[in-house]
Amino acid sequence: MKNQPYKIHRAAVIGAGVMGAAIAAQLANAGIPVLLLDIVLPDNPDRNFLARQGVQRALKARPAAFMDASRAGLIEVGNLEDDLKKLKDADWILEAIIEKLDAKRDLWERVEKVAKPGAIISSNSSGIPMHLQIEGRSEDFQRRFVGAHFFNPPRYLHLLEVIPTPKTAPEVLTAFSEFGEKTLGKGIVIANDVPGFVANRIGVYGIMRAMAHLKKSGLTPAEADQLTGPVLGRANSATFRTADLSGLDIISHVASDLGKATPEDEDFTLTPAFRTLVEEKKFLGDKTGSGFYKKTKGPDGKTKILNLNLHTFEYEDQGKVKVAAVEAVKGRPLAERIRSLYGAEGKEGDFLRGVMNDGFWYASKMAGHVSDRLQDIDNALKWGFGWEQGPFETMDTVGVQQVISNLEAEGRTLPPLLQAMKDSGRASFYQGNETVTPAGQPTPYQAPYFILTDLKKDATSVIKKKPGASLVDLGDGVLLVEWHAKMNALGEDQLRMIQEGHKAVQQLGYAGLVIGNQGENFSAGANLPLVLAQAQADEWDELDDQIKQFQQVTTSLRFSPHPTVAAPFGLALGGGCEFSLHADRIVASAETYMGLVEVGVGLIPGGGGTKEMLMRFTDQQQPGQQQGAALLPAVQRAFELIGTAKVSTSALEARKLGFLHDHDVVVMNKNHLLEEAKRQVLALAADYVQPTPRTDIPVMGDAAIGAVKSALYGMKEGGYVTEYDLVVSNELARVLSGGVGNNRTAKVSEQHLLDLEREAFLTLLGKKGTQKRIEHMLKTGKPLRN
Repeated sequence: MKNQPYKIHRAAVIGAGVMGAAIAAQLANAGIPVLLLDIVLPDNPDRNFLARQGVQRALKARPAAFMDASRAGLIEVGNLEDDLKKLKDADWILEAIIEKLDAKRDLWERVEKVAKPGAIISSNSSGIPMHLQIEGRSEDFQRRFVGAHFFNPPRYLHLLEVIPTPKTAPEVLTAFSEFGEKTLGKGIVIANDVPGFVANRIGVYGIMRAMAHLKKSGLTPAEADQLTGPVLGRANSATFRTADLSGLDIISHVASDLGKATPEDEDFTLTPAFRTLVEEKKFLGDKTGSGFYKKTKGPDGKTKILNLNLHTFEYEDQGKVKVAAVEAVKGRPLAERIRSLYGAEGKEGDFLRGVMNDGFWYASKMAGHVSDRLQDIDNALKWGFGWEQGPFETMDTVGVQQVISNLEAEGRTLPPLLQAMKDSGRASFYQGNETVTPAGQPTPYQAPYFILTDLKKDATSVIKKKPGASLVDLGDGVLLVEWHAKMNALGEDQLRMIQEGHKAVQQLGYAGLVIGNQGENFSAGANLPLVLAQAQADEWDELDDQIKQFQQVTTSLRFSPHPTVAAPFGLALGGGCEFSLHADRIVASAETYMGLVEVGVGLIPGGGGTKEMLMRFTDQQQPGQQQGAALLPAVQRAFELIGTAKVSTSALEARKLGFLHDHDVVVMNKNHLLEEAKRQVLALAADYVQPTPRTDIPVMGDAAIGAVKSALYGMKEGGYVTEYDLVVSNELARVLSGGVGNNRTAKVSEQHLLDLEREAFLTLLGKKGTQKRIEHMLKTGKPLRN
């Protein structure tokens, strides 16, 4: 065909319900223009009402469906009566309508008449087999059809199950999978066209079995969630909180459908307690306000979480639930926690071992049925349910032969995969660059993206290592400074490793440096406990030296003789933001939450962040507006951004706020972040010229301080700021003004602004109000308004 290889530049979504509108929003997030269609409501003068309502719902959604509200402008609304012909412009058409086979077949008949010959066609159905939907369609239509099952909310859940039918052309499957991964930022799992596909088939089974074991164990749902949540490397919502979030009626419906559609009715049978909750009590989870948990307000007005008693079906205040087996392994590495919990004694161990063994057995049984690759099953559970390890990876952690022995001791018949593993004596499913097929035969394994831990298995790739940071050779002449402390809080290890990185680049002839990692977050900022302890011990000379060093390291990213690229993702707060701002280029994950948040703990940015935002905003002023009173909008913009601790809700918003330049890069799939950062270093290195610090930064002096103080007075009178907010804000204003005594036409150097930052930081740190704010933040995780 002339228009192969099926490039997708425009899309259409049919069905503007919760899922369809959210998928349209994710397409818009990725910069893809999308047509959103729905039916016409009788007697409604707005024939596009449902589609328009879908966009409005997505705009109001929390968590936000759009990375930036302006992206909603990429969605064109319409209806299936007047606008069906517009489908001819779409390169990809997705349906997200009612889950009824006849309705989908009728839709595809209409779509085939207007869709262009090269368009890829998809269904987002979670329950209706793909091959049944396209019966009666032309051979060409069937070749271009592939299932695309998103998980809700599509912006945040990484998984996209791609389901080919026997008729799907291989080139369509390849092109669409690449589009889903690189353009939409999804983790692609190739699923077989069977009931439940991969994640729901195994995930819902796990919930059903957890309910069954809960009944036998005598544990409460809250205790069970303690055992099956973060301690096991799984989502905070664990098992029963996840059920509440999903809706107990939805889980009941899915389990019932899976039981009917598979020969596994017993595996998906609801327990009597679950049936009572759904059918009699109508406790359906968050949507009804009560499920396994219930939110209520105590006499003090604070929200309390009550736990369901499954014997009485009454809600009880059980206080903070603690489980001995969980408390015993807190703070230990994941692998140690899993092995310890799997072997735990008593009812807690019996419950968890039963749940885990059921999961191991069922995942092994489903290998080759729901998917032909073990890694797809692992990834489906990781990306769709928030697990750190999939079932086969977890079996490797526990010990495959140990799991097999335990299953046989329970009297189970081993699935073919586990029988083959037993016969071969193989110790794990993943060994180096090899895994096994569902039949247990060795096969080459390649991760779907660059994995830093795999690279570091080659000891020669790690140039230097400290407890909190490493220097890693990424290949092709690029070095990576990897931070790997808790929350990547910034301390001596992180700073020294950047200095070591600069030396290595120059001494060993590398092209440049990337600052990044593949942890949970880029960096949550400074090491607050250490800073507070030093302040309370009056170690002011040491603190002054440390802030100087911090400033020297952040600015070294800008003024080194080689290019530096920061690769932020997740939280990039405080110092993490400042490091990014000083790099030659930022390659940010679309889901980057960046901000200078120091005022929340009674400080101002001390690593060049205040200086950097003032420079950026003054540079954006027109040439004739870069002196005197004309500078005030730039100063006010920097003051508002820093003074309100504004954090971006995405990389797109970070660009609007000024944290990202136009030349900085946004990557939809964070798994490709380090690869893109490496490419950017190499591109910059070709003709890199070392920058020099600026000495021509225009400031307003006392005039800026006066303007800011006037505004603050009004805010204080209106009750918008507290007494101590004024203290912090005045120090911020002094830095942004260039210092007291400067006149309206003064120009200062970067070093001058850095010196002002350091002085303000130390001044505030010495005040009791700031120390109280830090203590409160460390204790509660929330800012203190003192």
